[in-house]
Amino acid sequence: MGATAIALAASVTIQNAVVVWAGAPDYGDPIEKVLAFHAEHRAEVAIAVGLEALNLPLLLGFLTGLHGLVRLRGSAGQDFSRLAVAAGASLAAVFALYAVMWNGVVLSAGELAEPTPEFELAWQLHAAAFALALPALGTTFIGAALAAQASGLTPPWQRLLALAGGGLLIAAGAANLAIADGSGLLFVGLPGYAAWIGWLLVTGVRLVRARKHPNGRRLCAPCAPSCDPGSGTTGLS
Repeated sequence: MGATAIALAASVTIQNAVVVWAGAPDYGDPIEKVLAFHAEHRAEVAIAVGLEALNLPLLLGFLTGLHGLVRLRGSAGQDFSRLAVAAGASLAAVFALYAVMWNGVVLSAGELAEPTPEFELAWQLHAAAFALALPALGTTFIGAALAAQASGLTPPWQRLLALAGGGLLIAAGAANLAIADGSGLLFVGLPGYAAWIGWLLVTGVRLVRARKHPNGRRLCAPCAPSCDPGSGTTGLS
């Protein structure tokens, strides 16, 4: 599960790096610039959309793995982990729509000499899907972080990070109509998006470093000096 979290963080980071390196337009840029970019950078969009196909199973795999681990450790955090799984499923569906609309944009751009109303609509729907994904991501972030912290898998400061970052994502997503129309309110959620990636990375590294005692009955983190190999309990400090 830790490796899955690290892989998801790496994939999302690479995906965003490709888009930024290519100079992708903002949702508020003139539609002529949007058309020119997608006509010239089909390969970069193909990479970004391809990584989205990888992100979805990694996301769902991590969340279901987290839920299973929380259940094994007792009742604490189970409601939060269920919330994270449900929100993650919604997030995956919205991101699938986001990727499909982006495919439509880039495929249309190769056949157009100038923007059409249909092309502009496809771009706005792409933007709206991303904006609607923000509150789903914020809910997933908060649910997963609260479940992990309640079960002792992560330290309390990660819960605070999730509440702040997830709150920003939800607040930005509430303005999804304005974002679809090109509003800069999208940038309100970007710190929360970065916090999600950071949380995944830190949590993944922590879980990978966790070790199983020789007796095969206890999972214990490196920071847990009080672990007793002879006990039959499970726990990460």
